[in-house]
Amino acid sequence: MADLSTPILQAHSPSAEQELSILTELGQILSSTLELRDTFGKMMQIISDKLNMRRGTLVLLDESTGRLRTEAAVGLTTDEMERGKYALGEGITGNVVATGRPRIVVDVRKEPDFLNRTGRFNPTSDVGQISFLCVPIKIEGRTTGALSVDKPFDSDEQLRNDYRFLDIVSAFLSQAIQINRMVMRQKEVLLEENAQLRAQVRDRYRFENIIGDSPAMHEVFATVGQVANSRATVLLLGETGTGKEMIAKAIHYNSPRKDKPFVRVNCGAMTTTLLESELFGHVKGSFTGAIKDKIGRFEAADGGSIFLDEIGTMEPQLQVKLLRVLQERELERVGDTQTLKVDVRVIAATNVDLQEEVARDNFREDLFYRLNVVSIYLPPLRNRREDIPRLIDFFLDKYNSINGRILRRISREMLNILLRYPWPGNVRELENAIERAVVLSGGEDFNEDLLPLSVRMFAAQRRTNQASESIETLTRRLSDQAISDYEMREGEIYQLVIDQIERALIDRALAKCGGIKTKAADFLGINRNTLNKKVKDLGIEASE
Repeated sequence: MADLSTPILQAHSPSAEQELSILTELGQILSSTLELRDTFGKMMQIISDKLNMRRGTLVLLDESTGRLRTEAAVGLTTDEMERGKYALGEGITGNVVATGRPRIVVDVRKEPDFLNRTGRFNPTSDVGQISFLCVPIKIEGRTTGALSVDKPFDSDEQLRNDYRFLDIVSAFLSQAIQINRMVMRQKEVLLEENAQLRAQVRDRYRFENIIGDSPAMHEVFATVGQVANSRATVLLLGETGTGKEMIAKAIHYNSPRKDKPFVRVNCGAMTTTLLESELFGHVKGSFTGAIKDKIGRFEAADGGSIFLDEIGTMEPQLQVKLLRVLQERELERVGDTQTLKVDVRVIAATNVDLQEEVARDNFREDLFYRLNVVSIYLPPLRNRREDIPRLIDFFLDKYNSINGRILRRISREMLNILLRYPWPGNVRELENAIERAVVLSGGEDFNEDLLPLSVRMFAAQRRTNQASESIETLTRRLSDQAISDYEMREGEIYQLVIDQIERALIDRALAKCGGIKTKAADFLGINRNTLNKKVKDLGIEASE
């Protein structure tokens, strides 16, 4: 082993400018890639010319086993790298890692510690003296590996200079290894988080977690359960807001494709040109603005499912390309001639009558039959009112949690309004209404003022209709009673009945308005003086 205590000579060393240039190149490599083997290979390529080396290896300590393994190499085959495993302290490399001190061997043929485990040295073909340099790689004061090179011997002086330069390179590699390990740890965390999120999504879209106890929804679940494990294309039918995307996700996350991508495309939200590029991708320069290649949603969904919402809005020229994907499972990017194979399950949705669109020549008949392998109709909310209370509870829990509110108490009258309202926007409209109520709430009570205007107007109209019906019933009852009770007071029956009706009507108005005559007069639509006179004539108690 060479004596490292002797001062290092500079006679054959590169100039300071040359060294700075090489080190700058090494720094650029470290900043351009995080892949350890790639980094090592590029760094070794640069220093190989300077050191005139034949082979270089990076050996790292596996802390789980306590053994050393060859992580990356230049000039070694895969088999030779695989053989490069050492116990701590074993051979020159193991000794360097164990002690944290470098080793420089002038001629490996005369060094008993050199094990030649990788077979890097061939006594037959490697003539002359072959030097071996091995320096430790340290991270935060701990030796975690070693960097070694072998090269034809030049001189002791040159060997010392080579060691000095290799020691600097090992510091660069230490930085690369540290960054690589940080990235790998972050990657493992992200993969774990991704797995947890996927598990949460799968759990969310289990059939039993989708709210729907009505017979109509049970029929939907039965069909979804049968079709999920198949490869069949599914067509979801129903009004806007009935939950077609949720059912599409339930199909995907309960299928063998659940660990692959679920990609959603709203066909009605894009122009034909943009939609074509989104679905099938494009190559650079295929149209104005195509500044680079782009993969389409079908490629992104390969192995998984694609959900084509509002499929009925698709233009005929795109329908042809979609038909080809369904039939041949292949596509071409916009502006490209290369055919790409894809394995994607298509789930389409529409709120229009596709058969009627086919009759109008707005939708291809052959595409309709390709899409309509299994069709599932999602009923509107007004046809499954028994699901409304559970939906309300679910949305209250969801938006209370998000917004830090405590809106919980719903009176029977308020629940009756929500049950009777027709919900033209279906579940989506109900969800928006509950979210609005939660955001505007200041306590636990769900009052009518928290509802959207459309629901409040419906409630007011319903009360008006009920009031009209009550007065009609009251009038009939009082008329029958007056004719029966006052037959002997002929000529007075009309006024007696009118007085009773007026008294009942004013009593109700005052009760509604807290006994305040001004509000009651406005409510009834009569002059306050008229109301005062009636109250006095009929002997009704009221506030001012």
